[in-house]
Order: sequence, then structure tokens, then C-alpha cells
Amino acid sequence: MAVLDDSGPIFAQIAAELANQIADGTVGEGERIASSNELAAFYRVNPATAARSLTVLSDEGLVEKRRGVGMFVAKGARERLVRARRQRFADRYVRPLVVEAARLGIDVDELLALVREESAAADVTVGERS
Repeated sequence: MAVLDDSGPIFAQIAAELANQIADGTVGEGERIASSNELAAFYRVNPATAARSLTVLSDEGLVEKRRGVGMFVAKGARERLVRARRQRFADRYVRPLVVEAARLGIDVDELLALVREESAAADVTVGERS
């Protein structure tokens, strides 16, 4: 789990870390996630703060409470999370990239070549999934 910092509310950081674990498959569908008391002990925060992070995930449909058993990753949570993050990625990065490329007279083929060059320089394979 990530270290908390001053970048935002603690509950939001905990929720983001749990969402990352769902997105990257560390915690799979149907698996139990840490309780608010377990999160509070791990992060050394108030249990109400930890509970709020779980409420955020529940409100987003990523986790569900099973009475008397705990919180579990909801069915389809990873797929929904990845789909939303891909859309956010396109909105924040791809669309502005394409708009700026058009301003500079860079066509799609040239833009793809630039992306491939940069990914090679960064030792990243475009389009490959792990």
C-alpha cells in the first residue's frame, strides 16, 4: 500500500490506493478487502476516516458490503474502473495531444511514429498489456 501524503484528503488517498489495487488486479472480483478497522490500523488513521474511504468505493459500485462478513470487490468493478480511467485518460491526454498535433501540422501517422519513438526511448511497448 502507498504512503499517505499531503496531496489530498486522507480518505481519498486510501480509496484511490484501494481502487488502484482493483484496477491492477491485485485484489480481484469477489475478494475481501481490508475492513475499516484494518485500514485504520495500517494507515494509523481514525477508523471513521478509513470507513469513509470504503464508503467512496461503495458509492462508486466498486465494493459491496456483505452483512456480517465484510467488504468485497464487486462483480465487474475492475472493468468499470478501467473503462472510466481510459476515458479520463483520453480526455486529459489524448484529446489535447491530437489537438496540438493538428495545430502543428502533424498528421496521425507522424503522431503515431512520435509516440512509438518516445515509448521506445522510455522502454515501453505501446499496445501491449501485462
